[in-house]
Amino acid sequence: MIESTVSQQLREQMPVAKTLAYLDHAAVAPLPKVTAESMQSWLDEATSQGDLCWPQWAKRVEVIRGNVAKLIGSNADEIAFTPNTSTGINYVAEGFPWNDGENIVTFANEFPTNLYPWMNLQSRGVTTRTVEIEQGIPDLNRLFDCCDQRTRVISLSWVSYSSGYRFTKEQLQSIVEEAHQRGIYVMLDAIQGLGIFPLDVTDLKIDFLAADGHKWMLGPEGAGIFYMRKQHLDLLRPLMVGWNSVASPFNFSKIDWKPRQQAARYEGGSQNMVGIHGFGASLELLQELGVSPTKSPVADEILNYTRCAQEQLNELGAEIYGSPLTTQQSGITSFTIPNVDLAHLRSQCMKSGIILSHRDGRLRISPHAYNNQDDLNRLLNLIRTMLRQAD
Repeated sequence: MIESTVSQQLREQMPVAKTLAYLDHAAVAPLPKVTAESMQSWLDEATSQGDLCWPQWAKRVEVIRGNVAKLIGSNADEIAFTPNTSTGINYVAEGFPWNDGENIVTFANEFPTNLYPWMNLQSRGVTTRTVEIEQGIPDLNRLFDCCDQRTRVISLSWVSYSSGYRFTKEQLQSIVEEAHQRGIYVMLDAIQGLGIFPLDVTDLKIDFLAADGHKWMLGPEGAGIFYMRKQHLDLLRPLMVGWNSVASPFNFSKIDWKPRQQAARYEGGSQNMVGIHGFGASLELLQELGVSPTKSPVADEILNYTRCAQEQLNELGAEIYGSPLTTQQSGITSFTIPNVDLAHLRSQCMKSGIILSHRDGRLRISPHAYNNQDDLNRLLNLIRTMLRQAD
């Protein structure tokens, strides 16, 4: 595995790499230096000056909103900042003009974030239909077989948190086109792919998207995004509204309920300034490394790492879960090792400074572009030790 310039540049920004083999970005990512510096700068200003710097902070937030729009090929007016992915999905679930007897279709192996908001609609006569998955690989024919004339929304994860399966651009395009032909809207949970893989929501005509920044975008928890096509602005009933939801948010003495004509109407009140500033620094770092709606050297590095990691795990007898096709893979590799207690292996990994997850009876590694062969070797050597002990 040869380290590229992109990998080296990003590794220099990751203090965690000095001590840990951090292979768990599908859970919570460590912060880059520039992100910590941005957040510390905000903390210093807030501590020493209170809100005197608020106008500059607010301007910075709008710059970051523009950068988010550039990342996904949208307009800044279509972006709202959220505290997490769940909030964005709930904006659609709770704001959609449902009628009794309608349904939403999703996959059975979705993360709870993309299930519970829809299941919560049952009391209002809306049914959640789940499509079964085999070996972590979705079947698009099954997806649409599950739809009918009363299906209003298809909600799916761009990248599966459990199998690492990633819908290709062509697959997303096919899903959106067929859904729209049937009068169905498409919601994309993008948290496991956004910030590394290219995505152009305008080109694909995706209706809604939600993601938090604390995984592959290397941001802090509590700072995420919600995207909606501007033409849908009046489709959803605004939720969690406040002083910042209206057309004239700073005219506090004039009460006039005219919602802002931007997705930012969903931000309601005061923003998570420090979190958004940190998120913005992480996002700019990735964009400086070449991540855009059409290409991503960072994604190329991650896919190469995934391929090498799976080959070397296979040599140790690991059984890989998910698609064998590179075009459908991501930064997530889930695997089992026959005759090895995976929970114990994970525990030993954590004690040895090798950070990974244990999900659905499988181990899951999710390396970023800055991880190198030494990080992987630490895991492989520990697996070899446990295999010898199992003999």
